[in-house]
Order: sequence, then C-alpha cells, then structure tokens
Amino acid sequence: MNSRTPRPTARILDGGHELVVDSLSLDEDSFTVRYTVRPPLPEGEEGESLVLLALEARDDVGNEYTDWGGAYGRSEDGGHTDGSITGQPAVAPSARVLTVRLTFLRDGLEYPCDLPLEVPGARPDSD
Repeated sequence: MNSRTPRPTARILDGGHELVVDSLSLDEDSFTVRYTVRPPLPEGEEGESLVLLALEARDDVGNEYTDWGGAYGRSEDGGHTDGSITGQPAVAPSARVLTVRLTFLRDGLEYPCDLPLEVPGARPDSD
C-alpha cells in the first residue's frame, strides 16, 4: 500500500469495529498482513484475548493460502488494537491481487470479512 492508495478497510464484529489494513508484506516463504482495529478489540480481565482470528486467502491466479499465525495487542495509548497475521506459502510471482478472508471468532460466532489486497511489486494488467 503506497501513500496515495486508500488503505483497505472493513467493518468487523457486527459493525462495532473498523479494521484498516496497514500493509501487506511478502517474504520468501510467506506473507504478512498488518492491521489496526478501532475501537480496540475486547480483552478479558487479565488481558487475555476474547477474540480469535483466522486467515484464508486466494490470489487472482487461483492459488490458495493458509493461516500461519499472528498476534495482536492494544496500542500504548489504549485507543486501538495493532496486529499482524501471516499466511503461507509465499504469494505466487504472477499474482496481482490477494483476497484475504479474515474470520474473527467471538463467543462461538464467526465474523468473516474479505479484503482484496494489491500485491506489492505486482505488474499492472497489460490489457
């Protein structure tokens, strides 16, 4: 995501929170989505997570990707949640768009959201 492109956003958890994708980074064996959630995701009395997150993804050339773990926590000022989640394998070199499905799990319910993300460094379509 460059500074001129609007960052992908989604309303999550029945619309009570807004997720903003801060970046999509690529590694040789995986990719990572960094995000911010406002207001912050709820925590239990001892800071334990009350919301779990899972990732599935598919690119525009038909490859599928699976969750490889992630983490999140409240910002220092407590105003939002910062997090990251990683998928594998590495994004195919021919992919231009990666559609990431993030599913938030809370109180036994699933809250999925789909985010089409431009692959960094992908060549524009030559139509």
